Order: sequence, then C-alpha cells, then structure tokens
Amino acid sequence: MLMQIAMIQDRIVDYDELDEAYLDRGTYFGDGVYEVLRSYGGKIFLLEKHLERFARSLGEIGIEGVDIDEIREKIITAYNRASIDEAKVYFHITRGIGPRNHGMVGELKPNFFLTVTELGDFRGEKEHGIKVSTYPDLRWKRCDIKSLNLLPNVLARLDAEKKGCVEAILVSDAGEITEGSASAFFAVFASDKNLVTRPLGTEILPSITRKLVVQVAVNAGLTVVEKALTPWQAKQADELFIAVTTKDIVPVVEFDGVKIADGKPGEYTNALMKEINALVFSS
Repeated sequence: MLMQIAMIQDRIVDYDELDEAYLDRGTYFGDGVYEVLRSYGGKIFLLEKHLERFARSLGEIGIEGVDIDEIREKIITAYNRASIDEAKVYFHITRGIGPRNHGMVGELKPNFFLTVTELGDFRGEKEHGIKVSTYPDLRWKRCDIKSLNLLPNVLARLDAEKKGCVEAILVSDAGEITEGSASAFFAVFASDKNLVTRPLGTEILPSITRKLVVQVAVNAGLTVVEKALTPWQAKQADELFIAVTTKDIVPVVEFDGVKIADGKPGEYTNALMKEINALVFSS
C-alpha cells in the first residue's frame, strides 16, 4: 500500500496529517510579497504608503482576493496588542497553501503572516557611520516588486558581514551600483551640492525612505540628481549613506576598504538626518 509521508527533522509523519504551514508556497517558491514598517514613539509611521506599495506588489505577481482594509486592521490590532513604542512590523502574503507544484492546484487562499518586534538600538551606527562592501547584483529582473525571493540579498549580506561590514552594496553586470542588499544608496558631492541616487526602475525597490530623503533634500541645501554611479565614483564622493525603513538614514564612512572623506558622518548627511527626524515627529 502506498503511503505518502513527510519528514520534519528526524520525525516522520503522514503527509495528510502534516501541518499546512509546511505546504506554504512562500516556503517552496518564495511565492509572495512582504512589507516592513516601523513605529516612532508609539505611532506607526507611513502606514498608508507601505500599504500602497504592498497592494502594488500583490498586483504585479497576480495575487488576488486580498482586502487591504482588512490588512490595515490586522496591522493596527497587532501593533496595539504588542505595545512597543519603537517597533518593527513585518508582514507578508503568499499565494497560499497546497501541494508542491509550480502551477496552481485548485483555488488557493492567500496566506497572511505578521510579526511585531522591538527595534534594535542603531544610535552607534548613526553617530559613527558604517562600513559597506560591494557584491554582484544577482537578483531577478523585477526588483521593484517587494517579493519574498531574497536569497541573493542574503548572500550579499553574509559576504559583507564576513568582511566586517554592515551592508552590501549591489553592483550590476554593467558595473553600476543599484542599491544596498536591504537599503537605498546615496552619495553627496559637496562642490556641486548634489545628492546622487539611482533613478527608479525595475532594478531597484521604490523605497519609501528613499522618497522621504528626496523630499527633504532641498531643506538641507542639496539638489537631487538621479543617475547611476560606479563603485569608483562612489569612493570619490564627499559623503555616502544608506536609507532604510528601520533605521532611516545611516552614514557610510568606509566603502570597500576606502575611507570616505575624513571617515566621519558628513555635514549634509547629518542635516538630512535632522530633516527626517523633524518630519517623523511632525507627522
């Protein structure tokens, strides 16, 4: 008699009795999309912007039947239950649960998952800056979708950590910087008062924090220039920084072993951090 089974660690179970969580298409294929948002002082920041991007990601990969109003309510309910002033809220939706098959097996119900956890203390990174290193951009061709397919990002970050760096800066086959493994990337050229970042496109995520930086740049006396940089050009910059939801702006003081300017967070980066902080607590 045929018997379908599964093995979890060293335990064998009947396939039909397997917890359905093990059959999620997110686990099998990375078939889903996610978002990360945060709170400041007990208030969720830019929830609607994150939900807009989440809805777009769902649409781009064809996951249907998701009520964004219900997702909003779940987020708010979970965050209020956690009662963490400075929190990271992660959530994702996968296409659903079913037998491992690249195609669809019947109608699937989208599967929702969320966590609310306490943010770490990044004051040291923001005060002293971080080191970054470059890594080949091995990701798929739709990096504008915030999908669960993150293995190339993980490999890049692991490589950076082995080198004593906090973040990996991804470099395309054309030799141009795209973005960080989990961040947007910026360079400041003080003589022209230019803030340079790669233009939006399928090569990078439409980062919400990136948009905030672009929004407040004029208040710091900078003109935003959207163009791709090579690693060599980045090393010539007066200031570098990354931007990410959980940390907002973090100065970069060393790039591939090369000290940037005097090796300290720069004037414009500090000014932008103050502008973002003012925006956070005025909203």
